[in-house]
Amino acid sequence: MVEEKKMENEKVETKKETVRPKKKVEIVKRDVAIANGFSMKISPKHCKFICRIILGKSPEMAVKRLQAVIDEKRPVPMTSLEVGHRKGVGLAGGRFPKNACKSVMEIVKQAGANAVVAGIENPIVSIAKSDRASRPFRKAGRKAKRAHIHIEIRDKVKMMESKKAKEEAKK
Repeated sequence: MVEEKKMENEKVETKKETVRPKKKVEIVKRDVAIANGFSMKISPKHCKFICRIILGKSPEMAVKRLQAVIDEKRPVPMTSLEVGHRKGVGLAGGRFPKNACKSVMEIVKQAGANAVVAGIENPIVSIAKSDRASRPFRKAGRKAKRAHIHIEIRDKVKMMESKKAKEEAKK
């Protein structure tokens, strides 16, 4: 009986030794980080002008700029609309679309986080666009406003190099 117990103990010990080694996760560097917002309850018109002001900025600077709009420090320029003038040199007209800025800020933060995971060193917003979404009916036959938002972040240095290469190819 003593020999049988020893045999059982040896079998148990061998099972403990056969633990699978953990796989190492390698970070795959990508060129683009993308974040989207679908059917958001914000005005497509406001989103269009917000996308103009965040284009070409780093995610951190874009968030700061949107926060300034929410705090009513700097308006969003809406020059092509008949909007009241705002304080500031050279600003024809603008507004403070707070709800739209809050929603776009969340998407910019998500795109910035995706850029960190993708391994982008000098991130800037290369594409920021908004589109009209399908508009559901509300009471009394009115339609609600909805917008899709698409934000892409790329590395500034690589983007500038590709632009120079395209210009040289045209010559």
